[in-house]
Amino acid sequence: PASAAMAEEGTGEPVTVIVDRAKVFRISRPAATVIIGNPSIADATVEDEKTLVLTGRSFGVTNLIVLDAAGNPIVDETLVVRGHEANTVRIYRRSERETLACAPVCEPTLTIGDNVTTFAFASDQIKARNELSDAQSK
Repeated sequence: PASAAMAEEGTGEPVTVIVDRAKVFRISRPAATVIIGNPSIADATVEDEKTLVLTGRSFGVTNLIVLDAAGNPIVDETLVVRGHEANTVRIYRRSERETLACAPVCEPTLTIGDNVTTFAFASDQIKARNELSDAQSK
């Protein structure tokens, strides 16, 4: 059976992936071509001939098509990418939203749809921290 971190073809249900998370997707026959309808929503990496790794990039709905070497479809599934709900708090100030990841201390997290100023501030801090880390590792 499919779990939260693994999915299989042909269940009849849309494949659900969380933004910024990977999910293993197993197929029944070797894949030759993998197509994501909208690559800004999700990405697929071929791990081996019968295993894909799907990664949610942004919220939305797209599709996943996998073809065999003869061009026959193995998979044609709806792919839903949604946000992570667990341990998250959303603060609304009128129409502005800010998202915090709370595990257990609440800290700002980058979430599509958040207030532009809050998002940019957190993004700038993350970039600066990563640059410092990269400089120290050289």
